[in-house]
Amino acid sequence: MEMGENLQTAAGREALEEANVVVEIESLYNLFSLPHISQVYVFFRARMVNELFSPGYESLETRLFLQKEIPWDELAFETVRRSLAYFFADRENGEFVMRIEDVKPTEL
Repeated sequence: MEMGENLQTAAGREALEEANVVVEIESLYNLFSLPHISQVYVFFRARMVNELFSPGYESLETRLFLQKEIPWDELAFETVRRSLAYFFADRENGEFVMRIEDVKPTEL
């Protein structure tokens, strides 16, 4: 977060910086604490305002994936893997559940 930002504004800014995409934040989705490295990861559910996206100055490549195309073994962060897995399970169940979890070093 930057000075003066709230969480939703920071999430929208990150989407713009990473993927040149404008999003409308819908709801808080997952919060992961990584106490062993003093970090907290916050995930929101959001919608793309339009279908325009491209690599931002912090990214080399951007792409949209179908669920079956996600390269699970190539995901860099456990928090992203968990959020995606939860999203697809929640979508299947028809209810999106907000979760708060700790991520331990042994799970990375």
